[in-house]
Amino acid sequence: MAVRPVTEEEFAAVVKINTDAEAYLNSQATLTVGDLRELRRLAGYFKVACVDRAVAGFLIAVRSGTSHADPNYRWFSARYPEFLYIDRIVVDAGFRGRKLGSALYTDLFSVARVSGAPFVTCEIDFDPPNHASSAFHAGFGFTEVGRHAVDGGKKTVSLQVAPV
Repeated sequence: MAVRPVTEEEFAAVVKINTDAEAYLNSQATLTVGDLRELRRLAGYFKVACVDRAVAGFLIAVRSGTSHADPNYRWFSARYPEFLYIDRIVVDAGFRGRKLGSALYTDLFSVARVSGAPFVTCEIDFDPPNHASSAFHAGFGFTEVGRHAVDGGKKTVSLQVAPV
């Protein structure tokens, strides 16, 4: 397994992995190749995890101070002057259980440390709950700093921060 920066040639694979996981993501989760180009422009981190040269997962994180329109990103922007916000992490279903998420998070925290970001931020589904995600994030030092409703009140997310 390797974690490395995404290439534009891999955008189609990233879109497919994201599309396959949309049932588990929020309503802003749909991605196109054009969206990926814009996210890459904003991203402080956009890497893929590859297994045998196949894109098996990806993580996109956006640094504070950008024009990112995500409501969770804006929530953190109103409260924290500097951070690296995890916009999304998705691992292809066929590659789950291989610690790709952990590898991506470990690499992300290393990049955050080098770049001087004092915090990594994210949201976790609270209602309905995602217990596996909560436990995973707790292992990386994330704690809840707020909650808010998303998707027209259909679910509530826990807004989380981890010190770098």
